[in-house]
Amino acid sequence: MSEALPICPECSSEHTYEMGALLVCPMCAHEWAADEGAADVAESGARVITDTVGNVLADGDNVTVIKDLKVKGSSTVIKVGTKVRGIRLIDGVGDHDIACKVDGIGPTQLKSSVVKKA
Repeated sequence: MSEALPICPECSSEHTYEMGALLVCPMCAHEWAADEGAADVAESGARVITDTVGNVLADGDNVTVIKDLKVKGSSTVIKVGTKVRGIRLIDGVGDHDIACKVDGIGPTQLKSSVVKKA
């Protein structure tokens, strides 16, 4: 391929590919037309996600969990005060809008309503 494809507007993955008239991201399964990719990035920049006390969150921020969280499908619990480093803001399943790695748990998604900016 001599032409570089744009990155995914949803997850910023570089591994996009063409499928007919659409561009597809294999990482998050987002599909979009090549001409609307720039508009999606502009719209996503307008979205503001805040923590439980109203601080604006951004990609790469460090947060602290404010209540015990049961991990679905496991008997482990994310305890109050657990520090999570390097969050990534996403449009996740349901109200989950933070993708992160929690020490001892692994990759997971959190709600911004259960974290406080550290």
